[in-house]
Amino acid sequence: MTQTPSLKTQTLQVGGMDCGSCAKTIEVALQQLHGVTEATVNFTTGKARVSYDAEVLSEKSIHNRIKGLGYTIEQSHEAQSHQQTHSCGGEHDHDHQNHDHNVDIVSLQTLQLQIGGMDCGSCAKTIEAGVQKIIGVQEASVSFASERLHISYDPQLVNEKAIYDRIQDLGYTVEEGVEASSHHHTDSCGHDHEHNHSHDHNYEHSQPINKSKQKQKSDLTSWRFWIENRRGQSVILAGIGLVLGLLTQYLVLPIWIARAFYGIGIVIAGYPIARAGLFELRLRRADMNLLMTISVIGAVILGDWFEGGLVVFLFSLGTTLQIFTFGRTRNAIRSLMDLTPPTATVKRGNQEFTVPVESVQLGEILTIRPGGRVALDGLVVSGTSAIDQSPITGESIPEDKAVGDTVFAGTLNQTGFLEVKVTHTSSDTTVAKIINLVEQAQESRAPSQQWVDKFAQVYTPIVILAAIAIALIPPLAFAQPFNVWLYRALVMLVIACPCALVISTPVSIVSAIGAATRQGVLFKGGNALETAGHLTTLAFDKTGTITQGLPIVQQVYDLGKVNADMVLQIAASLEQQSEHPLAKAIVAKAQDLGLELATPLDFTALPGKGIQANFGEMLYFVGNRRLFSDQGICLSDEAESLLTEIEQLGQIPVLVGTNGGLLGAIALSDGIRLEATEALRQLRRIGLKRLVMLTGDRTAVAKQIAQQAGITEYRAELLPEDKLEEIQLLRQRGVVGMVGDGINDAPALAAADISFAVGGIDIALETADVVIVGSDLRRLAYAVELSRRTVSVIQQNVVFSLVTKGLFLLLGTFGFVGLAVAVLADTGTSLLVTANGMRLFKTKTVKD
Repeated sequence: MTQTPSLKTQTLQVGGMDCGSCAKTIEVALQQLHGVTEATVNFTTGKARVSYDAEVLSEKSIHNRIKGLGYTIEQSHEAQSHQQTHSCGGEHDHDHQNHDHNVDIVSLQTLQLQIGGMDCGSCAKTIEAGVQKIIGVQEASVSFASERLHISYDPQLVNEKAIYDRIQDLGYTVEEGVEASSHHHTDSCGHDHEHNHSHDHNYEHSQPINKSKQKQKSDLTSWRFWIENRRGQSVILAGIGLVLGLLTQYLVLPIWIARAFYGIGIVIAGYPIARAGLFELRLRRADMNLLMTISVIGAVILGDWFEGGLVVFLFSLGTTLQIFTFGRTRNAIRSLMDLTPPTATVKRGNQEFTVPVESVQLGEILTIRPGGRVALDGLVVSGTSAIDQSPITGESIPEDKAVGDTVFAGTLNQTGFLEVKVTHTSSDTTVAKIINLVEQAQESRAPSQQWVDKFAQVYTPIVILAAIAIALIPPLAFAQPFNVWLYRALVMLVIACPCALVISTPVSIVSAIGAATRQGVLFKGGNALETAGHLTTLAFDKTGTITQGLPIVQQVYDLGKVNADMVLQIAASLEQQSEHPLAKAIVAKAQDLGLELATPLDFTALPGKGIQANFGEMLYFVGNRRLFSDQGICLSDEAESLLTEIEQLGQIPVLVGTNGGLLGAIALSDGIRLEATEALRQLRRIGLKRLVMLTGDRTAVAKQIAQQAGITEYRAELLPEDKLEEIQLLRQRGVVGMVGDGINDAPALAAADISFAVGGIDIALETADVVIVGSDLRRLAYAVELSRRTVSVIQQNVVFSLVTKGLFLLLGTFGFVGLAVAVLADTGTSLLVTANGMRLFKTKTVKD
């Protein structure tokens, strides 16, 4: 018997770290301790996680090592022991221990908050770092694009109020409490796991804040914002103070009066900036608020009150305009949330009741009158109508709905009265899934954004150090005027703000995702959006993607005894009661041609072969070769030649005949989508030259479908693993996308650089990187073109931001621009990249 050591994992809150190198110092020192198997230290969160052998090393030794390095231990969050006993391959005992050494109880709660007051990406970083400093917070991430904060925390160590207070202390507001969920795990050899989502609890906490802020949020894109919102008011008051100060100077009144007016403007508009900057300083970070505060204070110290007031006014105006402008893009997704009505009319017994949608149960019947919105996903059980599905699928033409058809929440009933059986609750509807997906996509970070964030982390400290050098070296080393070089250093601090660069990517991503959503194309994040923009090859699954996945009649052949219409009429009459897909296709074709179908006598189904029935004195057979062979009916050479020809085309022949011989045959095959040819033509027009079809079907079938669709390159008779291999081969020559229905293409979809799903929404949302909600292949070209435009706009924004920064750094260093011009350059660049990114929101269709 062998026994592994008892391993213990401990998470410690470490205080006193000044920078990332401090974290690395602690990490290396802990790894050198005998008994430590793993040690990681995160400077951002201030947490050290140590795994060690408790029989060799004690907690006290770990604490002493950290304290000996000059740091402090503020809180121990978690300790776990993992003991494994191996005996002849037998027993594994995982014992999660808490203080009683028997059960480990981890209680975590997650919270999502809507944050107000963020000016740029660095504000998001400030909130993220500030919240992570709270003892008890395990993880915090902030998305500037969606203005959302995600927090995981231990409610035993911190409550929601403390989190709200920290956010407000940092100078931001909590607009809305979105979701809170607690996860309580009790593990001891397979004990219970309980997940409790406490939305009501969160609502109670967030509501007081929410009420006071929703008014401002709702008016974010209205002109009233400038009058009713504190941010807009401060800009106006700062402007008034600036104008009155200038007027006072023009009238040659005492200078203290002008400075008083300038000071009022500086205090009113500068207070939130200075407060946020102060907290940045406490977090040992430098964002635009801190740099701007230093610059304004410096201008006042140098006696230039006018420039200090002008800097504050221009900066506040620029950031407010940016919020005002960017809010329009954010509202595009919020409009989706307004699609679903808050109440539904439910039929219970013989009466109708109007109830909140949250209270409607699965299986209940909704009544939907003309002009009303569908409240929940369901199946039509009574009535017919035309439904406007454009908010969900992007289709501009209403779709006719009858009994058995699916309707989606948020769509608009136009003409008839419908009764709908509920199939999804309010939290599980298609529109709810789409909203959730789009929010996650907006919050994700594209590769270019990750690069920009890393660059900004290096760029800002370098410029700050350069500004310090400019302020000190010329006066001390070359006896230059101190005031002149200090002023230039202040200009450099203003230019050091990487706001335009940081915002250049997320504003483009959010705009593009918003535009795509309106057209029924869902991207699962910035990574998918950028990858689609670099696409060189697109592979298609055949069945259910290029084809409809259902058989249709391609042609009806006769052998001269009766005409083709009679062959089809006989077959359709016999097949009326059959549920077989081939039978349905034959009946549908006959009905389309207006053929009158008769009712057969003595109908007999012959499983695996076909059917037989009498018309008058004649017995007819409809089925495959085996049916005619078993009945002893010989096929002429002409009939054999016809059937061979049909089969060589990759089609399925259905034979129609009597005891006297074959009358004719009906050729069926999987029908190509009506829009497939046009979709492929659009893809070629936007420059995607290599289109490949992959199918498990026979080569003859693949060849026929490829010719109909206009695809010159195809691979046939492929097993799932063969499709996977083909995708891997294609990837050797470029960026490959795979288009499938999300059902049986999982390996190939996963292997591609980016996957597109055009099948059922529920399945597609889980499997693909991009979902074509309305299953219209023509939206593929739109998705690729939008992605390419997005990549281009991001590149334009990044280059423009870097060039502008570089130019003004040079001009500022040599004294060619002042503080006011530097602020104009900074905020102006931010506004320009925002406006450029928002152009993507207007992308609608592929241009001919």
